[in-house]
Amino acid sequence: MVLGLLRIRLRFVAHSRKEKRTLVKSVVERLRHRYNAAVSEAGDLDALDLTTIAVACLANDAAHADSQLQNIARAVEGWRLDAEVVDVETELISV
Repeated sequence: MVLGLLRIRLRFVAHSRKEKRTLVKSVVERLRHRYNAAVSEAGDLDALDLTTIAVACLANDAAHADSQLQNIARAVEGWRLDAEVVDVETELISV
């Protein structure tokens, strides 16, 4: 069994924490519903213009987990968000 982890760092313009929370919540909920994965804001919590979103998925083999994570990363990069994808990092852990 393989645990796949994906970290996506986004940069955007937000004038308040409420604006940031709205954008982050939208991305997190969209990913949860579309990909049935565990998704959470995982970093840059105090920064007003950055956020790190983490996604975790569990699969029977590494190829499937990696494919799922790559699909999620491509989807976020393809969405017309008011945000720039700064960094994408994946990790596969055998359990």
